[in-house]
Amino acid sequence: MHRILVVDDDLSMREFLELMLTREGYDVHLAANGQQALAKMGDEGPFDLVITDIRMKQLSGLDVLKRVKTLNPETIVILISAFATAETAVIAMKEGAFDFFPKPFKIEELKSVIRRALAHRTLEAERRQLEINVSEGCHFGKLVGLSPQMLKAYDLIRRAARTPTNILITGESGTGKELVARAIHENSPRASQPFVTINCGGMPEQLIESELFGHKKGAYTGATADKSGLFDLANQGTIFLDEVGELSIPMQVKLLRVVQEKTYRAVGGAEEHTVDVRLIAATNKDLEQEVVEGRFREDLYFRLNVIPIHVPPLRERQGDLPLLAHYFLEKYSRELNKNVWKISSYALDILSQYDFPGNVRELENIIQRSVALEQSNIILPDSLTLGSFKRQRSFGEPPTERPFAPKPPSAAREGADRPSLDEVMARFETRLLLEALHAADGVQQKTAELLHTSARTIRYRMAKYGLEDLTPAQIEEKRQALESEHLPWPGEEPPLELPPEGLDMDAVLIRVEQDFIKRALEARGGSQAEAAREVKPGGEQPSRLDLLIKEHGLSDRQAKALEHILERGSLTIQDFEHLCPEVNRRSLQRDLKAMLDQGLLVTEGETHHLLYRLAKPV
Repeated sequence: MHRILVVDDDLSMREFLELMLTREGYDVHLAANGQQALAKMGDEGPFDLVITDIRMKQLSGLDVLKRVKTLNPETIVILISAFATAETAVIAMKEGAFDFFPKPFKIEELKSVIRRALAHRTLEAERRQLEINVSEGCHFGKLVGLSPQMLKAYDLIRRAARTPTNILITGESGTGKELVARAIHENSPRASQPFVTINCGGMPEQLIESELFGHKKGAYTGATADKSGLFDLANQGTIFLDEVGELSIPMQVKLLRVVQEKTYRAVGGAEEHTVDVRLIAATNKDLEQEVVEGRFREDLYFRLNVIPIHVPPLRERQGDLPLLAHYFLEKYSRELNKNVWKISSYALDILSQYDFPGNVRELENIIQRSVALEQSNIILPDSLTLGSFKRQRSFGEPPTERPFAPKPPSAAREGADRPSLDEVMARFETRLLLEALHAADGVQQKTAELLHTSARTIRYRMAKYGLEDLTPAQIEEKRQALESEHLPWPGEEPPLELPPEGLDMDAVLIRVEQDFIKRALEARGGSQAEAAREVKPGGEQPSRLDLLIKEHGLSDRQAKALEHILERGSLTIQDFEHLCPEVNRRSLQRDLKAMLDQGLLVTEGETHHLLYRLAKPV
């Protein structure tokens, strides 16, 4: 039960508010002035909401507002006054008041604002608790998770960080191997020294030696000046060799010398350089198998693999998925300045049944995309865009199956009359708006109160569905037309009744979404993820991918690269090699260069970690 403190020096007003709020089910406490109010807050603990008059002796309502926000910032404060001015209202809002009411006020309007204020407080409390969970107990460095696998990894990171020993981090792409390396460095005695990274597969072979060891002027064409290498930059610190399994055998020999002797020579130089670095390497390959097949030197493997740390794929630590999803939700809501604060339970169910071939990186991209495109404050199942392909689960193997491939024409015809989730939600939202408009005689403010939302939201939704400027007769006509329509699948539409006190529109829409997916699940006899995909709109129009392929005349290989970018947000040359394992790297680089020349793609990052992205948003 919510606790409300009413502060007013007018006895009749106190008693009136006490009677009204008690009937609404609140635990109401009274104070005759500001001093009593502050004493009650000190003696009886914080209140969920304070309603205070402004003009009182000694301590005014504004003084009470400031003290309350100092004592307990989470407490909601609503101000009322018979002497309201625009200037006073502005001051009150700047000091943190939730709302400001002039006396006399409309009872129903005050009730509506109180409900909204307490709902806002609950949501803020949930958000703060989530931030506490993520920031205090659920992560190590920038690694998020509380699964047994991650707790074991955290313990190993702590113990390994204190030693100068070489470390080999293994795991699939997107699991967070670089974050593990950073956590090791930041918890080591070298934390104040440089942490230098290089992607060993992200640059041409002829340049990687120069990048690692530096070069002398004139060492090769284009070497117009001496250049320090990354080992020199990382001296006294840590160097992280990502995708070390991509190094050629000649480069492995040169790296072995640095690992063993801690000395190297710059390209074109004769002088021996001594270096003191902590070496951490990572790979998404099975290096033991690479050694057996002669593609990786055994001596280098044993030198690197002194302390092995394996980062599990996301599908093997499903318990961490909600934490990760909410972590990324909060991150991108803040970065994109969006008020998206929750992921619906059914959206989380769908995510939990997806394999995540791209692991945590793919989940991050899905949440970022959903936050950017979501128009409500909750991510629903239809907001999710999951990958249309997945890889085999062993390291480095290329895609082999397309579990979400289009169904044969017969199957498409069978589901042709099924409404999509978008259609059902739009229809039910329209019905809800029409019912409220009918009950409110077309008055938008009263409609907003009945649906427990703001007038601005009602105006937006009415414009969205073409319901603005309707007469009562037109509203009734549209209501009758919607009631006469029939959506044949799955089952009957849930009944809609608008009680006199109204209802929470967003909560009702979430329940309708959940009910619809349950019905779809029962009708299809499959998983929730499959049911949600089944009720999405079909292929009436060509996809964005198809349009870009046609517009730019892309080859099959280029189309694969573009599909990967649309799904993941970016592509590396290693990703392209996984997609086309039978094609040599030079040919793949030519494909990407052609797409760059067309203006379809752009690159970002350094030469040792080059990412290909779309040139403009899709």
